[in-house]
Amino acid sequence: MKVKVISILEDNYMYLVIDEQSRKAVAVDPAVPHRVRERCMPGAAVRRDCSSYRTSVILNCKLLEIVKREGLSLTAILTTHHHWDHARGNAALVKELPGLRVYGGDDRIEALTDKVTDRQELKFHSLNVRCLFTPCHTSGHMCYFVWEDGCDDPPAVFSGDTLFLAGCGRFLEGTAEQMHRNLTEVLGSLPQETKVFCGHEYSIKNLKFALKVEPDNEKVKEMLSWARARDDDDKPTVPSTLVDEFQYNPFLRLSEEGVQKFTGKTDPVEVLRVLRKERDSFRKPKERLPPQAMLALQWGLLSAPPRLPKV
Repeated sequence: MKVKVISILEDNYMYLVIDEQSRKAVAVDPAVPHRVRERCMPGAAVRRDCSSYRTSVILNCKLLEIVKREGLSLTAILTTHHHWDHARGNAALVKELPGLRVYGGDDRIEALTDKVTDRQELKFHSLNVRCLFTPCHTSGHMCYFVWEDGCDDPPAVFSGDTLFLAGCGRFLEGTAEQMHRNLTEVLGSLPQETKVFCGHEYSIKNLKFALKVEPDNEKVKEMLSWARARDDDDKPTVPSTLVDEFQYNPFLRLSEEGVQKFTGKTDPVEVLRVLRKERDSFRKPKERLPPQAMLALQWGLLSAPPRLPKV
């Protein structure tokens, strides 16, 4: 199984999951089906303690150009949730590839053809997909656990906006109780070697917050230094692994003394609730306008824009 990591928009990731034997591919959250911007240099390998797990990156190509160049057949789209930065490209791809199936757990997903349910399994040649219902960020959020028949590569989970490297998603349409179940019972119970491919590049911000929560956690310090180096080289920080996440992700360390001390709570759900509230207000970045718009604003040609909700 091969995963192509494609950076789009400001900080999103979309993915191509490839069955190398059949050359069939599945796209995950292809919000931009045409021109995309890749954070990495062409040909750079994305590997961290995963030498057998083949991950590559793409620079300035159309998704369909990638598919054509690689000799692939795009057979399906897996959409984690309905937000535009994850689902906007579905309709265009379906229009260009008649018969393409779009899977997801929410009727609000653009161009949805197949609504899936919790624990439903899909098969695309030798690729197996288990749909994991993880409501909270949105009420219909799905994660996708993927493995390949007869392959020694570790499995992967495409976690959308539920689990990030060192973080978790905002509770936009759900509760702390739901997110606790998502992180502990659903995702946390997957094989520890599972590779985590999340929906956004939030790693440095998340790790800065993790360091505030656990200032003596050496793994957090190590990961923050590593993530900054990756950013300096314009390289992504995905994938992580579940076993690593349990060492530095405060949202998976709810029983740790330092995390409980930071929140002033001991009940895991309450610890999670306080953590998310603190993360929401942690150095919240202001919305930035392009330079041309900033000049226009200064010249009085534009009114101040409304504040946009953070993903």
